[in-house]
Amino acid sequence: MKAPNFRTLDLNLLRVFDQVMAERNLTRAARNLAMTQPAVSNALTRLRDALGDKLVARSGYGVEPTPRALALWPSVADALRQLEASISPGDFDAAKATQTFVLGMADATAAELMPGLVEIIERAAPGISMRVVPLTTRDPRRLLDEGQMDLAVGFFPAVLADLTAQAQLGGLAPFDHQRLYYGEYVCIMRRGHPLARGPLTIERYCAAHHMLVSFSGRPYGFVDESLATLGLKRRVVLTVNQFFTAGRVATGSDLISVLPRHFVKITGMAHELVLRDLPFEVPPVHGDSLWHRRQSQRADHSWLRSAVAAAARKAFDT
Repeated sequence: MKAPNFRTLDLNLLRVFDQVMAERNLTRAARNLAMTQPAVSNALTRLRDALGDKLVARSGYGVEPTPRALALWPSVADALRQLEASISPGDFDAAKATQTFVLGMADATAAELMPGLVEIIERAAPGISMRVVPLTTRDPRRLLDEGQMDLAVGFFPAVLADLTAQAQLGGLAPFDHQRLYYGEYVCIMRRGHPLARGPLTIERYCAAHHMLVSFSGRPYGFVDESLATLGLKRRVVLTVNQFFTAGRVATGSDLISVLPRHFVKITGMAHELVLRDLPFEVPPVHGDSLWHRRQSQRADHSWLRSAVAAAARKAFDT
């Protein structure tokens, strides 16, 4: 197959490609580009002919990218963002903007951050919309790389360790992050639970029936890892994927669970729960925002990061 000729390629086609990949929908891409849908389809056809790949295929109400499109998009998006930042670095006006940002976070994080973020939007950016999608992983880098979200907020210890290691080796990591808050995990149980009386020893803890919060559904978490280093294990009866669900189940059963201390106060269930310190060491919980570095120079994304950080300071008094 003849290699595409970059010198004769219409670079406007790459803007269309970027929006189609970001939206996974031709109608929304056309709206973002102020084009008609037939014009977007025609541009895609021209780019397909130039690259020798169909790039996307119809799937349900949108389109599904090919492996070639997924491999190509990060480079195209990065180049377009850098060019945009260089040409018009200060053209973002939050008061007049109409962007939609996609944030990935767990229910507990959203419950704490979104009230403050909505307040900022209503006061300073009335045309901006936020779409919160659930995080089902502790490593959202692929989702950020593919443009499925603009910013991920949560507890990403393995990701941050990997980024630190890359930096120490002299490499430029493709992702960046910002610390938003600190906290700790505690054991929760219903009022009147047998473990609410007397010392919570590690023996009593392991003998209880447990409920695990796992965003991915994996029935093994950091508590199990900590216990394993001590040669111990626990009986996990139920695995759920939301902190709110865990709190509600705990209030009406003898299952105990582990939640961030700062989350309990906003559940509306604090009066029904007893909090106990865990009888063994676990890593502290902290929240970070994580984004792809290609977004770093964009004025609108900088505003988003600042707004999320401000909401976090208000929620956690940090």
